[in-house]
Amino acid sequence: MAAKGYYDILEISKSATEAQLKRAYRKLALKYHPDKNPGDETATTKFAEINHAYEILSDAKKRKVYDQHGEEGLKQHEQQNAGGGGGQGDIFSQFFGGGFGGFGGFGGGQQEEEQELRGENVVVQLEVTLKDLYVGRSMKVIRDKNIIKPAKGTRKCNCKNKMVTKQVGPGMYQQFQQQECETCANVKYAREETFLTVEVDPGMRDGQEISFFEEGEPVIDGEPGDLKFNIKAAAHPKFRRDNNNLHYEMTISLVDALVGFDTTIEHLDGHKVKVVSTTVTKPGEVKKIANEGMPLYERAQKFGDLSIHFTVAFPANLSEQQKKVIKETFA
Repeated sequence: MAAKGYYDILEISKSATEAQLKRAYRKLALKYHPDKNPGDETATTKFAEINHAYEILSDAKKRKVYDQHGEEGLKQHEQQNAGGGGGQGDIFSQFFGGGFGGFGGFGGGQQEEEQELRGENVVVQLEVTLKDLYVGRSMKVIRDKNIIKPAKGTRKCNCKNKMVTKQVGPGMYQQFQQQECETCANVKYAREETFLTVEVDPGMRDGQEISFFEEGEPVIDGEPGDLKFNIKAAAHPKFRRDNNNLHYEMTISLVDALVGFDTTIEHLDGHKVKVVSTTVTKPGEVKKIANEGMPLYERAQKFGDLSIHFTVAFPANLSEQQKKVIKETFA
């Protein structure tokens, strides 16, 4: 699997508008800012990735080059137009007009952000195999959703409640709320099919979410909700996952259990894992093989362990001659 693309990092689709791009950056930059996550190296790395992705996609020329030629084409473009760029702190400051202090801060005097009207999030179960979670998989999904389109006429919009004071008599006043609205062009809901590419990365877990920013249900005069795919892993007939480790049930013959064996098992991606024993193997014994478990999510070339659980297949019956040999051997 290739490294995460800029759209995946910002959790947006390739067709995201400039406004969606800004809202996605705002949401993620606030979530992973180092001041909000002191001492968390993962959050610091994520924050740097978010800033770099936004720096590329917010530049129309760079975004076009990236869309057409990928990251390699972008590198060539930047070499041809070499120039100093701001650091991640500069991008954040430019976007928010200052550090965290200028945006409510995570230290003292934190302000509560104004709540925007948002559509419902849509949560979809994404069924995958254990192999998908081991090697990764790119899945094409058809999304049939509501969109907002222009319609004939006008409507009331951006309505707000305002406190009004009215004199009802000499020295007598009454306060009440009165709704004030603007007049906007009318809109309507319509259904539309779109295609999304869902990237299941190696090491992802059962129950983990893959989010698409503002691909959920729209709402008039507000922002759309998010689309979230919830990973549901099907049981595997041979392998069982436990966090980053794998377990495998292996049945061996009584002869192999007594004299040893040299065999292989086929892993989830097809490569062979050698399993060797030169001593007696007892029923229920477990052999651990390092670095043959699940890949660690977003930690390249790191793997958990594989535990082989042995079951010994005893013969249903023995002949008199076999019994005699066994008695003589173990006497």
